[in-house]
Amino acid sequence: MLHRYLPMTEDDKQQMLKAIGVESIDELFSDIPESVRFKGEYRIKQAKSEPELMKELAALAAQNADLKSYTSFLGAGVYDHYIPVVVDHVISRSEFYTAYTPYQPEISQGELQAIFEFQTMICELTGMDVANSSMYDGGTALAEAALLSAAHTKKKKVLLSKAVHPEYRDVVNTYAKGPGLEVVEIPLQNGVTDLETLKKEMNDDVACVIVQYPNFFGQIEPLKEMEPIAHSGKGMLVVASNPLALGGLTPPGAFGADIVVGDAQPFGIPAQFGGPHCGYFAVKSALMRKIPGRLVGQTTDEEGRRGFVLTLQAREQHIRRDKATSNICSNQALNALAASVAMTALGKQGVKEMALMNIQKAHYAKNAFVERGFTVPFTGPFFNEFVIKVNKPVREVNQRLLEKGIIGGYDLGRDYPELENHMLVAVTELRTKEEIDMLVKELGDCHA
Repeated sequence: MLHRYLPMTEDDKQQMLKAIGVESIDELFSDIPESVRFKGEYRIKQAKSEPELMKELAALAAQNADLKSYTSFLGAGVYDHYIPVVVDHVISRSEFYTAYTPYQPEISQGELQAIFEFQTMICELTGMDVANSSMYDGGTALAEAALLSAAHTKKKKVLLSKAVHPEYRDVVNTYAKGPGLEVVEIPLQNGVTDLETLKKEMNDDVACVIVQYPNFFGQIEPLKEMEPIAHSGKGMLVVASNPLALGGLTPPGAFGADIVVGDAQPFGIPAQFGGPHCGYFAVKSALMRKIPGRLVGQTTDEEGRRGFVLTLQAREQHIRRDKATSNICSNQALNALAASVAMTALGKQGVKEMALMNIQKAHYAKNAFVERGFTVPFTGPFFNEFVIKVNKPVREVNQRLLEKGIIGGYDLGRDYPELENHMLVAVTELRTKEEIDMLVKELGDCHA
């Protein structure tokens, strides 16, 4: 047996053919006309033994610039953070690792409790009343927030800041096409949403204002000033937030946000080449029955013992399709568990300290770049990302950095033509002073 995961033998084949009453594989396709059957050879490699295949795949994997072998300053929505060792241990347990969804609460109490704890911690971080059991990722969570706002307000216009992650904006625009929502993008001023333009676009037709906090450039949006604008026409304020940043910043709920969404990747979830990750979705209590996905509730049984159940499942599998608030069919239970274990291991003080380390190290890096003569275009407060200008194409600069064992920042010219030759640099708690100084030196040499 060359492939332990493909155990079907020739004898197995013959038994199956006999069971269904045919003589050969070709007979299975006898209803397909000969004229449309493929007669050539597939352009694929010959099959290999398992040891040969493992060697080939290992060689391919070794070509990747992974975060264990390289020092990363790339963020833009996916970050290199500390993951407590206990996270991998817990999520590798078979009762969590193989559980798809807790349809039978009487035998899924561990899974349900884990989700309940995730919901609770998300509410504490965001300052909101209710959170669901998780979403696919931050982008789809934000798009669902736009749809919820439109359905709740019965309005069709969405004001979307250009400082929101470009991929998130793409997802919102895609989702908006179905129900026919009009998405208006609000331009930037000094790296944050232009409040004057926001005021001009605001009217009674607006379902929601969508901003990111911290925004895509790492800048801190003035939510206190945005809240009265968003609510002036009886619209809603939707905020996409990095949950780790909320360990050090005032939560959006304290500023009157109606919906807070984001990606839980900073807590216990590796970068994984962009996914899978885990979105979160939190709302004020008035929107509890319109929240997409599912909620886990805490209750007591007839003997007074604490228990957990799925509740308020306002999705198409549980109620009439046309009455469903969303067609989100599942949740990222395993990744939500990883986030829960990471937050629990860190504790409230640990999350706060981790957030402050991101702020301090990023500000050290920014000041080092300024001292080296780099232009930093945005002057406002920021979390763990900031923008610098380089005098060569970012692609070229990043290639030189890669040769030095450094994964450079994000090329902003890909999404913002006006920021050609600008790099978004992310500095997390894992970056050391020596690593930051090395980045500044190498970029300075490129800059000279």
